[in-house]
Amino acid sequence: MQKLRLLFPHYINSLLNSYSQIFFSKNIVFAIFLVIVTFFDFYAGLSGVIAVTVSNTIAYLIGFNRFNIRSGYYGFNSLLVGLGLGVYYNPNYQFFMVLFFAALLTLFITVILEGIIGKYGLPFLSVSFLISLWLVTLATREFSSLTISERGIYTFNEMYLIGGLGLVNIYNWFNNLNLPEYIILYFRSLGAIFFQYHLFAGLLIAIGLIIYSRIAFLLSIFGFGSAYLFYQIIGGNISELSYGYIGFNFILSAIAIGGFFIVSSKYSFLWVLLLTPLISILISSTNAIFGLLQLSIYSLPFNIIVITFLYVLKFRERFYLKPEIVGIQYFSPEINLYTQKNNQGRFKNSFIIPISLPFWGQWKVTQGHNGKITHKGDWRHAWDFEIVDDSDKYFSGSGLTCADYYCYNKPVIAPLAGWVEQIHDFVDDNKIGEVNTEKNWGNTIVIRHTDLLFSKMSHIKKESFKVNVGDYLKKGDIIANCGNSGRSPQPHLHFQLQATPFIGSKTLDYPLGHYILHNENGFELRSYEKPKEGDIISNIERNHSLSKAYHFIPGQRISYEVKEENSLNSKIFNWEIQVNIYNQSLIYCENTKSKAYFYNDGDFHYFTSFEGNKNSLLYYFYLANYKIMTAFYKDLQITDYYPLNNMGNHVLMFFQDFLAPFYIFMKSKYELRYISKKDDFTESDILIQTKTEIKVGKFKTKEINFNIQILNNQIDHFTIEHSNKKIIAKQIINE
Repeated sequence: MQKLRLLFPHYINSLLNSYSQIFFSKNIVFAIFLVIVTFFDFYAGLSGVIAVTVSNTIAYLIGFNRFNIRSGYYGFNSLLVGLGLGVYYNPNYQFFMVLFFAALLTLFITVILEGIIGKYGLPFLSVSFLISLWLVTLATREFSSLTISERGIYTFNEMYLIGGLGLVNIYNWFNNLNLPEYIILYFRSLGAIFFQYHLFAGLLIAIGLIIYSRIAFLLSIFGFGSAYLFYQIIGGNISELSYGYIGFNFILSAIAIGGFFIVSSKYSFLWVLLLTPLISILISSTNAIFGLLQLSIYSLPFNIIVITFLYVLKFRERFYLKPEIVGIQYFSPEINLYTQKNNQGRFKNSFIIPISLPFWGQWKVTQGHNGKITHKGDWRHAWDFEIVDDSDKYFSGSGLTCADYYCYNKPVIAPLAGWVEQIHDFVDDNKIGEVNTEKNWGNTIVIRHTDLLFSKMSHIKKESFKVNVGDYLKKGDIIANCGNSGRSPQPHLHFQLQATPFIGSKTLDYPLGHYILHNENGFELRSYEKPKEGDIISNIERNHSLSKAYHFIPGQRISYEVKEENSLNSKIFNWEIQVNIYNQSLIYCENTKSKAYFYNDGDFHYFTSFEGNKNSLLYYFYLANYKIMTAFYKDLQITDYYPLNNMGNHVLMFFQDFLAPFYIFMKSKYELRYISKKDDFTESDILIQTKTEIKVGKFKTKEINFNIQILNNQIDHFTIEHSNKKIIAKQIINE
């Protein structure tokens, strides 16, 4: 075994995943069920293992992608070829020779299809299985050394040899259940996917399917049930489903379209229903064609429908969520659904470029969109900003000169990185109360951020520009000073966003990214909103210690000593910051092999998903630090929601999974509150409290409380309070 590991790392994973991949899964338990099913016919099961081993080993030795090999992508088609040949022919050395080359042929066809179909972002499914098995079947008709198997004719004898009288009795019991035709056909069709045509095989696969995915199991019933009903309504020949039990085409198509490649929803179920008649048409028509060559169509209709449907969806220009294509594939309809639904809420504005405010500190919106004075018509989507004191006054002293106004001569900064497109700098400041209607915009700068997004700041102080046309600006660079030029009776800053580069362009109805709203109750975080007249707002001011603490660098190692309160026993957990092949950043726990994926945009640290042990310290770290703004505002609260697959009670989640495509009755909420801060020059001692809640309707079923202490620019320690226990995790400084 040690030599095998050296020759071919991850052999067992690649073998088992080759079985579960047939159902679009990487679930090991499900894979074991499927392996057992294939060995109901021992030589078929053996042929399947040999074919997978040959295919995966050659793929490894040639140098194909290890991740694809380990995931079973190069093995599952060979498995099906091995099972098909193993059922059909008697075993002898000539047969195993043919099997070896059939597996090799299947691998080559798989790689070719991966290149041809894959370049369109489409799956190759089991097309290589079909081509290879048809070619080998036609060829072996000329091979006199191969003989047709008679296994399956004397079923009881075979059952007795495998499991004795007990297995024969179980087999008899299942066959004598007198079940409805639909159920019999459903179970036999499930078994037929692995060339096993009896109820017991189908039942075991169904149990494994439920363990792997409740949604996939529901879809398998829905897909096959829709087909059965369709045949009944149109008076179709139901024998098409029972002959070779190729009704599995409906099962696999339903799972693929209803929950794997498409996010499971009422729309995906509707499309399963609509595509069922097309599969029926293909079954009848392809049967007639391939029958001339005495070949079975196997999974041909499934392949044609799924690939065609996914290709057609790529041409949509609207209604992208009806149905929605899975973005990141988690090999579970439930995780695909919960993660994508969660991300839609968390990152629904990710396509919007986050624009910041063009100033430092707190300013008041003195005129907002659709303003009372000047923000009208095509120029209604703009803001005017000024600075006010605690008495809501705009100036000190008499207010008769520009210099009396708090905002006058204050720096104006770039709201986003970009290039200086235009500058007008020739208009003198007005006297207080007067306006220059001839030079309406006054001194103005236009910055190009993208080809269709420009920002414009107006009423700038003459000759205060620090930049020139063509300069590249970083977000936050000082560009000029606030003035009182143009149509401006008193110093203020006019700010608008537009789609064209000209001074005087129409405004865009476009939100700001993240900003802080200051009111009598404290602070509120606002994201992708439009400030209203009277709002006092500021940019998020990053805290140095928080930014450093949540700035995880690839290769960085973190260790925590963990113990329960008042306990002398402790355990050390070691983590490493990594980046995977998809350029996703993650924290990897060496103790539990768990992974917590994260994203940091400078203003926020987000955890995006978790894989692994949900009793591990990393899991609680993921929960506690799910969304952290790297700025401190006392008593400011932030809320967010976790994906349900990372949170729920197993029993409740079992029922939620069945209903999830149509209704979600559980919620998993995250809350954060900034408690205290002690500054010491460049470092801060900061306390943050976070909380995890799970609710079913209005009833709270779980609550976990966390205290996070930031010290010396790192997450010094955090506590976990759950089920009357308090656990303390203290970071250990790695020398």
